[in-house]
Amino acid sequence: MAKMSTDDLIEAFKELSLIELSEFVKKFEEVFEVTAAAPVAAAAAAPAAGDGGGEVAEEQDSFDVVLEAAGDKKIQVIKEVRALTSLGLGEAKALVDGAPSAVLEGANKETAEKAKEQIESAGGTVTLK
Repeated sequence: MAKMSTDDLIEAFKELSLIELSEFVKKFEEVFEVTAAAPVAAAAAAPAAGDGGGEVAEEQDSFDVVLEAAGDKKIQVIKEVRALTSLGLGEAKALVDGAPSAVLEGANKETAEKAKEQIESAGGTVTLK
């Protein structure tokens, strides 16, 4: 395999979903024994959709994944939040303790549904907005 340039790597990363990118970051941290800086949902800067009536709701393509409650398995929910967001333990715990709070903002439908499924399988209660 030929060595990839920085631009090639960036283009490859653009193809990944947020969950895949999060998994990559975790693996990178393990392999190289480093900790990446925790990005705070870069998608949060995306502009909010205007109030255009029912038609906008049907064609919504940007979702916020909101943790409503951690449930009985709070530690598992914290682990899932960390996996989805690349937050550190303290930040993820604070987010879970502060429920209801947004885990992901401005995510596409597929990513939002996967995140909801992962958090709910860990015992949390999630809504998509």
